[in-house]
Amino acid sequence: MSLKALALNCTLKADKGEDSSTDAMIAVLKKALDEKQVTLSETVRVTALDIKPGVTSDEGNGDEWPSLREKILAHDILIFGGPIWMGQISSVAKRVLERMDAFLSETDDQGRMPSYGKVAVAAIVGNEDGAHFSSAQLFQALNDVGWTIPAVAACYWVGEAMGSTDFKDLKDTPKMVTKTARMVAGNAAHLAGLLKSSPYPN
Repeated sequence: MSLKALALNCTLKADKGEDSSTDAMIAVLKKALDEKQVTLSETVRVTALDIKPGVTSDEGNGDEWPSLREKILAHDILIFGGPIWMGQISSVAKRVLERMDAFLSETDDQGRMPSYGKVAVAAIVGNEDGAHFSSAQLFQALNDVGWTIPAVAACYWVGEAMGSTDFKDLKDTPKMVTKTARMVAGNAAHLAGLLKSSPYPN
């Protein structure tokens, strides 16, 4: 069965040419997904787009969420990536979650949201505590709007508190990060395959 994944990089850096530790973590997950024959088709840097504030699927006048929404829903697995700021997920990540709130009123004739049957995992990096809290924020919100969260759904790395070394600066990926990435990828692929072949009932 062919499965596709899309990654969202919710870094605060809008310039795609600027190195991002979130991109580095997504790359680790991409390698793990490759091993499970899942294609990561694209990594979208959300800050490079004009995603308007709001809770509908189209906030008009230049809003780029509608096209991103369409792209997200065309994939089986969503990698929700981002940094930790002030101990929590970034404001960019929160903007994406707020826009997904529209899914609650976009159900099909069987009451299913457009995200039903699709899997979401997290890629989190930071130089402070907050990886568990950030993933908790993400997973509760994503589950509220219809995404399915597999077992071991977060791949994260946190450096020394207030340290100067970022994940992208590491010469080698820590063994536990690689091990966790393989678990995340394997569980996500397994669950996405099951849901694709046997969708949720009404």
